[in-house]
Amino acid sequence: MPPCFPRSSAPICHILELSNDDSDPAMSIARARVGPGVTTRWHRVRDTVERYVILDGVGRMEIGDYPPQEVQAGDVVMIPPSVRQRIANAGEGDLVFLAICTPRFRPEAYEDAEDGGDA
Repeated sequence: MPPCFPRSSAPICHILELSNDDSDPAMSIARARVGPGVTTRWHRVRDTVERYVILDGVGRMEIGDYPPQEVQAGDVVMIPPSVRQRIANAGEGDLVFLAICTPRFRPEAYEDAEDGGDA
């Protein structure tokens, strides 16, 4: 799943795929958990709209060149396709959110954008 991909970052960010199957190519849903003080890598998901539904915790969302925005439980964040993004846990407990991708998330659509690049 995008914010923590590749899976090797599991100690700081955990992903649970809830729905991501060829039988439903229109959408995928994953539950993400980011530890306190952790900021995910800048990344983008090519040709895929993402929505983060914040379930628990407080975070700071950065999308493209827009100013960072605080997010908290109940917020929904829409991330346009192919736009770089990252999220930071700004609280003392875990930041937990659903990541809903349309069309469904595919690993080959993930692009690391840590070195900057196009917004």
